[in-house]
Order: sequence, then structure tokens, then C-alpha cells
Amino acid sequence: MNFEISSENKLVADTVRRFIKERLAPLEAGIDAADEIDPVMIRSLKQEVIALGLFGYNMPAALGGPDLSVEAQCLIDEALGHTTMPLAEAFGHLPGSLRAASAEQREWLVKPLMQAQTTIAYALTEPAAGSDLSAVATRAEQVPGGWRLNGTKHFISAAEHADHLIVLAVTDKLAPLKSRFTTFIIERNNPGWKTLRRFRKMGWHGHPLSELALDECFVTDTHVLGQPGEGFLTMMATINNDRLMVACKCVGIAQALTDLVLPHVRQRKTFGATLSEHQAIQFMLADNDVELDAARLLTQKAAYLADQGSIEFRIAASRAKLYASEMAGRVADKVMQIFGGAGYMADLPVERFYRDVRAFRIGEGTSEMQRLQIARHVILNG
Repeated sequence: MNFEISSENKLVADTVRRFIKERLAPLEAGIDAADEIDPVMIRSLKQEVIALGLFGYNMPAALGGPDLSVEAQCLIDEALGHTTMPLAEAFGHLPGSLRAASAEQREWLVKPLMQAQTTIAYALTEPAAGSDLSAVATRAEQVPGGWRLNGTKHFISAAEHADHLIVLAVTDKLAPLKSRFTTFIIERNNPGWKTLRRFRKMGWHGHPLSELALDECFVTDTHVLGQPGEGFLTMMATINNDRLMVACKCVGIAQALTDLVLPHVRQRKTFGATLSEHQAIQFMLADNDVELDAARLLTQKAAYLADQGSIEFRIAASRAKLYASEMAGRVADKVMQIFGGAGYMADLPVERFYRDVRAFRIGEGTSEMQRLQIARHVILNG
């Protein structure tokens, strides 16, 4: 495993970091305070990213994407950890399940998405079903000409303004879990798609999470994504990439917090000495440094295994997601402690990072689910 970053990937990472600094950072505080992002603004930013050749950066060439290695995607994800959730959407990390799109779907669904003309959301979580897929209650009944869906989904990111919705629904409740579900595409103008409410939440301001209902929602067979009964496989095909994305974003958040705190400890004086001269502060900085480096190494290993096509990528992604998401929370807590009262105020982005990072221990598989998977792997293969 080579830890040296190629010149091409360095260029990609530098381009993303520069765009974040120049175009996104000035917008962060206002969007966070308003808990809203202007749709016209985000569309314009997406067009700028398209011009850079990086929009839909996780998509393969077959879908019109830049076909980047997982290593390169990780560098982008880490850079995006420095900005907010709604503004990171400018780079168009699209649902990996779009890889299952048919030739016709690639024309009417994927192509407009890759041109940032439309948006899409993914609806999996339900009031009684998060990590436990066996509890999914949304049903899809086959009827003449297509399917009729009924159910409720909640905590759905960006569904409020999405043009399309990818939905996981039960199509054979008696089948084994791996063949119980089918994935559907629902269009905004479908009268059976009803947005019920937007949740008020701790962080991710400007990135709405919504509850929605599917009420006698009819879709034709052309709107099945993948094959009937293969929804579980469609979803799981890229879930490890999504977990690695979360891990890399958490590394980025921890790095952003480190970049904030180091100038502060060098300049701020208490009891006649800079904070950097106090052993208590030094210990916190040392702990943060070790944890950040360890998390970054876990993400680099997972990316390497993914690019090699290794079956070990699955467990490596779980390790990276578990450790990095919890590490970033610990780093955020220590950095806020070092800043003291100033860190708790909204004048600095420290409290925003503190709020935002907490969700990553829940989404894309909770810490507990990662521990279960890792433990099973160790018991069977250790």
C-alpha cells in the first residue's frame, strides 16, 4: 500500500479545497443561521462544479461521471468535511444505486441529474425501521401496468425539493430479506407522493430532513430501479462506499477543527503563557493528532482495498466509519473545550462542527451496527 498521493489526485484535492475556500466558505454562516439554502444559488454552484469536471464525482463514466478512483473520491470527501452539508451538495454525490439504472432510465433520469437540471433523494428509513431492514413496512403491490406503493418514510435528506425519489419497498413479505424488496423511482408530480413535514434538528442546517407519505402511489414498470426482488442488493451494492464517504467527511471535520484551534493556542495567553505552553492543552492536542492520523489511515486503507476490488473492503469501510465518526466527535469536544466560551458561540464555526458531526454516528449504519459487523468478522475470521 502506497501512502503517496498521485499528482493527479493532489490536483483534484487542491481544486476542491480552493473552491470551498473561495466559493462556499463565505456562504456557510448565513445558511446555517437561516437553516435554508437558496435553490437558485445551489444550482448555480453545481454548474460551476460541472465546469470543473467534478460534479457527480462518485459516478462512473458509464453514467456520465468523472470515473474517479475511490482514493480520489476520498480526498474530495475529506475536503468537503470542511464545509456544511447543504453546500457540499454542490459537488453532487449521487445515490450509488443509480448504477442499476436501465439504458432508458439513464436517459430520462440519470442524464438530467448529471447536468444538475434535476435532483434526487433516497428514501429508506421509516418510523419503525432504521438499521433493522426487516421492519420496513412500505409495501408495493403489483397491479396492471405497474405497482402501487403505500407507506411512510422519514428523516429523508433533501426530499423536500427533490425532483425524484428512490424508494425501497417490500414486494414479497414472505421472501428472505435479500429478495424481499424492490427499488422504485417516484417523480415529484406523482399525486401519491406527499411531503408531511420538515424536522427541526440539531445540526445540518440548510439540509432538510423530511417525513413523507406514499398514498396509493402508482408507478409504471419503467420506474423499477434494477429488477423486482433485488432492492436489497441494489441498496447494499454501494453502502460500503457511502460509509467510507462518511468516514472521510469526519476526517475532514476533525482536520478543519484542528486548523481552527492551532492558531488560537499559539496566540491566546492565560496566566502569562500561551495556551500551547500549558500541558493540559498539549495533551488534548496530542490526543487529537493521534486520533486524526489513525482515522485517516483507516480511510486510506479502505479506499485502497476498494480500488483493488478486495472483499476486505466491506469490513474496512465499517472500521473507518465507526472510528472516524466517533473520533471527530471527540476532537470537536476537545477543540470546543480549548476555545472555552468563544467556541460555544456561533461567531466561530466550532459549535456548528460540534452539532453537525454528531449525526454521522447514526446515518449510514449506526456505530452499534458497525461494531456488530466488525465483531462477527473477527469471530469468524480472526
